Amino acid sequence: MRVAIVTESFPPEVNGVAHSVLRTAEHLARRGHQPLVVTPAPARGAHCPPRGFGAGAGAERIPVVHIPSMPLPGYPQVRIALPSRQLAAALAGHRPDLVHLASPFVLGARGMQVAARLGVPAVAVYQTDLAGYAHAYRAGRGLGEAAAWRRIRAVHRAAARTLAPSTPAAQDLTAHGVPRVQLWPRGVDSVRFHPRHRDEALHRALAPGGEVLVGYVGRLAPEKRVDLLAAASALPGVRVVVVGDGPSAPGLKASLPGAVFLGRRTGEELARCFATLDVFVHTGPLETFCQTIQEAMASGVPVIGPAAGGPLDLVAHHRTGLLVPPRDGAAVARAVAELAADPARRAAYGQAGRAEVTARTWEAVGDLLLRHYAEVLAEHRGLPPAVLPPPAAAPGAPVATPGEPVAPAPGAPVPAPGEPVAPVLPEELSA
Repeated sequence: MRVAIVTESFPPEVNGVAHSVLRTAEHLARRGHQPLVVTPAPARGAHCPPRGFGAGAGAERIPVVHIPSMPLPGYPQVRIALPSRQLAAALAGHRPDLVHLASPFVLGARGMQVAARLGVPAVAVYQTDLAGYAHAYRAGRGLGEAAAWRRIRAVHRAAARTLAPSTPAAQDLTAHGVPRVQLWPRGVDSVRFHPRHRDEALHRALAPGGEVLVGYVGRLAPEKRVDLLAAASALPGVRVVVVGDGPSAPGLKASLPGAVFLGRRTGEELARCFATLDVFVHTGPLETFCQTIQEAMASGVPVIGPAAGGPLDLVAHHRTGLLVPPRDGAAVARAVAELAADPARRAAYGQAGRAEVTARTWEAVGDLLLRHYAEVLAEHRGLPPAVLPPPAAAPGAPVATPGEPVAPAPGAPVPAPGEPVAPVLPEELSA
C-alpha cells in the first residue's frame, strides 16, 4: 500500500503529532508498505534528515518532502506551511492509495483538497484541540473557537474517516457535527520508558534535601497551564522539576522560583528523567490524548492529571493516579500533598500504571491503523469489508474495532447530533 502522510508537525519538532507520525511511518515501512511524509520545512539549521529517515536496521529510507514554511508568530518553534505547488506534486508523484492527514488544519487542509482532486480517500487523524487553543491564546479577534470548529468540520467532513485518540475527543467531534469518527489511541514504548531507568544520583542532585520529586514534562506554552504548579511548588518537602521548553519558559521561571527547569530532554535522558520522578503531574486541560501520561505510567510513576479530555481515558482514579478538576491549582497541590505523604500508595499506583500500559505497543496500535486503512479502501472501492480478526487491546485501553461506532466513556450518555457531551468524572470531582 502506498500512503502519503501529510502532517502539520514532524521531527525535529517535539510534540505528540510529530512523534506519532514518526512511529506511524516507521510501522508502515516495517509492514512492507510505502509511506511518504509531507511536512512544513523545519527552521534553518535544525538537525534533521533533509530527504528521508530509516525505519530500522537495514530498512529502506522513508522519503520526506519539506514544504516551505514560516514560524508561527509568538511561537517560533511551530512552523506553518506556506502555499506551494510542492504538495500537489509530491502526492501526485507518490501515487498514493490513501492519504493520511495528521492533525490537519493548514497543510492538512490543502492535502485534503489534493486528495479529492486525485480521487484518493483520506483518513484524518484528530490530535489537537484547536478550538481550545484559540481560547487559550485569546484569538477572538482572529481565529476564535467558533471559527476553529468551522475549519475542523470542513476538513474532517471531507475525510472518509476521522480517527480520534480518546473517547472524550471522539465525543467532542461528534457533538460538533463531525461524522464517521472512530477511535485510534496511541502506543507507548514500555522498553524505553521503564522503572529500571530510575537514577538515584539524579534524584539526589535534583532534590538534595530528600524532597519528593514532582515533575512536569512537555511544552511550556499557555495551553499547558504549567503555572498551576505554583501552589504545589511551595509545599514543604516537595521539589518541582520541569522538563521542556517553549514560549512560556521565562514567565514560568519567575512564577515558580523553587522549581528546577531542565530544558528539553530526549531519548535515554528523557526516559531517565521520567523514571526518577516520584510523582508526575500534567496540568494542561486541552489534551486530546496526553502521551506524557502514558510515558510516566510506563516508567512506573504515579500520575496526577486533569479530569478532562484524554487523561479521562488514561488515568484510573485512585488506582493508577489521581484526577483533579481542570484549571485548579489548589486541587493540584492537594493531590500532590496526598501522594507525597504516602510512599506506599505512590508505589502501588506506579506498579498498577505500568501494568496498564505495557501491552499498548506502537506495533499494536499501528496494526489497528492498518485495519482502519483497509476498511476505508474497501468502502472507497465498493468492496465488502475484509474479514479480519478483532484487534487485541491492552486491558482498559480505549480501542474500538474499525467499523463500529464510537462507544462513549462508561456511564456517559450517547450524544444526539450537535449535543455537547459532559465527561464522566470521578464522583468526588463532579459535585
